[in-house]
Amino acid sequence: MNLFSYTYDIVRQIPDGKVSTYGAVAKALGDIRASRAVGWMMNQNPDADSMPCFKIVHSDGRLGGFGLGIDEKIRRLDADNILVKDGKLVDFDSLFFDEFTTKYPLKQLHKEQEMLSAKIKTDDCFSKIETVAGVDVAYPSNAFDSACGACVIIDYQTKEILEEKTIFAKTMFPYIPTYLFYRQFPIVEKLMKKITKKPSVILFDGNGILHPKQLGLASHAGVCLNVPSIGVTKRLLYGSVNKDNITFQGKVRGYAFQVKKNILPVFVSSGHNVSLKTSVEIVKNLCVYKNPEPLRRAHLLAKQTLLESRQRSA
Repeated sequence: MNLFSYTYDIVRQIPDGKVSTYGAVAKALGDIRASRAVGWMMNQNPDADSMPCFKIVHSDGRLGGFGLGIDEKIRRLDADNILVKDGKLVDFDSLFFDEFTTKYPLKQLHKEQEMLSAKIKTDDCFSKIETVAGVDVAYPSNAFDSACGACVIIDYQTKEILEEKTIFAKTMFPYIPTYLFYRQFPIVEKLMKKITKKPSVILFDGNGILHPKQLGLASHAGVCLNVPSIGVTKRLLYGSVNKDNITFQGKVRGYAFQVKKNILPVFVSSGHNVSLKTSVEIVKNLCVYKNPEPLRRAHLLAKQTLLESRQRSA
């Protein structure tokens, strides 16, 4: 879905002489955790004249940022009969608006996650691992430019690269914690249609069942693509580590793996149709540096391809 357009339409509902907050817009989307993403979407607003992002401020009346500068934000607020003093709105409570008409799209996506989580299987549903793919996406600084998705497939035994594919596509969903799938999967889906042979297992730069709904990017994508999948991340977003095991919601749902003692760990979790034991074995077998090779190479390929594209268009 295009969450940018939906968010901008919400902001357009704010009446003349009124303001709202990043948190209020996030709640109208259906999840307060989207507050930071709302701020980023306001900054990315392509037309400040038709979409009044200057009306979005902090919950304590502070102005927050504005792509055209704070002085211009103050000028536009003043033109809307909204007074600013010492960097804060005067009489903020009387100006505040949050009576948005909305279908709470993020709540709908949470319901979808709950439904699909029942389809996740964490048993090994394959007889042999022949090839392993790593998939990653590199994003431009401008939200409305195309992101670059990359897939690198290697032979599991020889570690030889068998195939590399890239694709450019726009994403209309910002990063919001627990919703990474909706940002990345439209790109990943197009990318996977370009490869010549489905890999035995796919590694994703995102969590698997180590997720509040047990449906992180790796699990969700594994179900949608009908392929065994593993989540590998560089940051521990959920759970706690005890003797390398990651416990979350009362169960072991991941594993912290260090390829060397002086290198920070990666955090491994089952995605779909792969057990945690096998997930860890695969990652260990494929790690030369911090990240397993297919994922590391996909990350480098996506970054380099995006950089070359920028240089050509400069």
